[in-house]
Amino acid sequence: MQLEEFITIEKKDGVATIWLDSKRDKMNVISPAVIGLFDALMDKIEADPEIEAAVFISRKPDFMAGADIKAFAIEKEGDFRPYQQQGHQALERIEQCKKPFVSAVHGTAFGLGTELSLACHARIATKSPRTKFALPEVKLGILPGGGGTQRLPRLIGIQKALDMMLAGKNIFAYRAKKIGLVDELTDEGKLHQAAVMMAKRLLKKPIERKPKLSLPEKLLEGNPIGRRILFSQARKMAYKRSQGNYPAIPAIIECVETGIEKGLKAGYEKELELFEKLMLTPESAALRALFFAMSDNKKNPYSDDPKKLETLGMIGAGFMGAGIAEVSVTKGVQVLLKDIKPEVVSQAQQQIWQSLQKKVKLRALTKVEAEAQMANLHGQLGYDNFGQADIVIEAVLERMDLKKQIIRDVETHCREDVIIASNTSSLSLTEMAEHAQRPEMVVGMHYFSPVPKMPLLEIVKTDKTADWVVAACYDLGIRQGKTCIVVQDGPSFYVNRILSPYTNECLLMADEGVALEVIDKAFLKKGFPVGPITLLDQVGLDIAAHVTDTSRKIVAGRPGFEICEAVVKMFESGRLGRKNKKGFYQYNDKGRRQGIDPTAYQFFKGDGKKALPIDEIQDRGLMLMLNEAVLCLEEGLIANPKDGDLGAVFGIGFPPFTGGPFRAMDTWGIANVVNTMRELEGKYGPRFAPAATLVRMAADGERFYA
Repeated sequence: MQLEEFITIEKKDGVATIWLDSKRDKMNVISPAVIGLFDALMDKIEADPEIEAAVFISRKPDFMAGADIKAFAIEKEGDFRPYQQQGHQALERIEQCKKPFVSAVHGTAFGLGTELSLACHARIATKSPRTKFALPEVKLGILPGGGGTQRLPRLIGIQKALDMMLAGKNIFAYRAKKIGLVDELTDEGKLHQAAVMMAKRLLKKPIERKPKLSLPEKLLEGNPIGRRILFSQARKMAYKRSQGNYPAIPAIIECVETGIEKGLKAGYEKELELFEKLMLTPESAALRALFFAMSDNKKNPYSDDPKKLETLGMIGAGFMGAGIAEVSVTKGVQVLLKDIKPEVVSQAQQQIWQSLQKKVKLRALTKVEAEAQMANLHGQLGYDNFGQADIVIEAVLERMDLKKQIIRDVETHCREDVIIASNTSSLSLTEMAEHAQRPEMVVGMHYFSPVPKMPLLEIVKTDKTADWVVAACYDLGIRQGKTCIVVQDGPSFYVNRILSPYTNECLLMADEGVALEVIDKAFLKKGFPVGPITLLDQVGLDIAAHVTDTSRKIVAGRPGFEICEAVVKMFESGRLGRKNKKGFYQYNDKGRRQGIDPTAYQFFKGDGKKALPIDEIQDRGLMLMLNEAVLCLEEGLIANPKDGDLGAVFGIGFPPFTGGPFRAMDTWGIANVVNTMRELEGKYGPRFAPAATLVRMAADGERFYA
């Protein structure tokens, strides 16, 4: 690879502007081949007497996307170390160069984009909400491998650096300036000019940075005893959050501690050692596969040129409707937000405005941009202007008669080519479509709560839904920032369907006498973000009771299946979970969870005193979920394992470090999964009988992924 394919150098008044502009990729991505170019670049800069200082800046909308993740697929230790070592040496040359370097950042500076900036003598960034720094490697099961574990804590402090690296957090421009990650901020149009001026000032005098640590941070980080406490607490907190399921987290802490206590040389060596070890873990392989699946998922499988849906008619301004409206107006979609109650419309508008104001406060959005986004929202009580709508989404009560009435209303007040979408989580789209004059226009758009935070959109098609309708909805979902999967209509669709036998089995264990908090902790330990009991309280026992009814349809006729009626009884007694602070758990006045409500056991046969091994608790819930996912694939409810994995991870929090249920079965061994199911079948009955596909694959040694 030639230098000119990635870098262009312009010289003026003693300052070299190094334009980053990959000719091969849409974004600036550092591959092993690109790493080699930095030595050639430094040879030029150091040898040229006309160059006294240099500025790194991007010609693309973003500074740098980070490393080429495809290069991380190594087979053994030693395969990647030479490239990483070369990168370390290149960044060290920049850092030690007598000619000062300035990093001028606009847009994203992820991974090596941040690490390149850290190696420079000064950093300047635009005030744009698009500008953000991050070391997100932990999300790929690895650690920052370009010196980030060493330079970042020395620049902004150990605690802030660990917080940034262990969570892979985005740091926006104003926050970056506040914590000392960047030295100056400027307007987007002035970035190059301001960076050149900064480089010239560095020739006269280096930047004198004042520590931006608070008094407690200084006390902890400034002495060996304090640091020992700090790293010990960091490990405890990290373990509590990750339950030991993410090897990258303790590895990052170890790299930082080694560098701080034993010096930079030891720190860089530890980074080289652990980076490659992490690349070879099954957790990193699964997380990288998930990343590639997400990237691939952004390509619309139904059309290269889908119809753009510019105006959304949103019927129902409750919590879900307001959330769908929010993710739409913020992406430039005009939203007609309709509800029969003016106070509900007003509350939704207030909810959206408050959400935008939080972004303004964090400087992730300007006040003008927030006002412009809010102007896309039009609250109303009737169907005024619904003739302009390209799509109508309803998010009203889960009643089929109400859904059918809305379809009639939409067909009366809207154009013939309007898409009619339902946000139902379980009602039959096929039945709704049969009621419509144009069944090909009816589709499901199942968002997850809370909509602005949950990344998944489940698009549900019937046998009659037109492909162009699915394509248009998929395009809208991507614009809303969602990971989309397309599923065939069926009871509970895909995500809630695989969730149902899992939560039901957990309730059956409670019926047998296993403590509710023990069940929750077992699945937290397995890597789920919340336990099944907590999940039911969060979703709401009203919805859980409705799902129980749907579960009956799913397992009807299957041998050995017993439905636990506890949540139905709890709902009938007036318990809604967190919504009304009455559920499985107790809640204080502010709605914070306190502990299991002992009176919840009155709805179960058991008293919470039965002991069951943690692995048996985990297997009973998990094996039924895995089996159900395979049955969904057998029945054509999902098109492929990739969609099944994305739906499970982003819809219900299936442990991301496994890559999803199908990739998890590949990793654990399908024969092992089948054997576990057979053991449970022998102990608990035929509901654990493995799906025919699993039995065949185990016998033939097959995998879901090649």
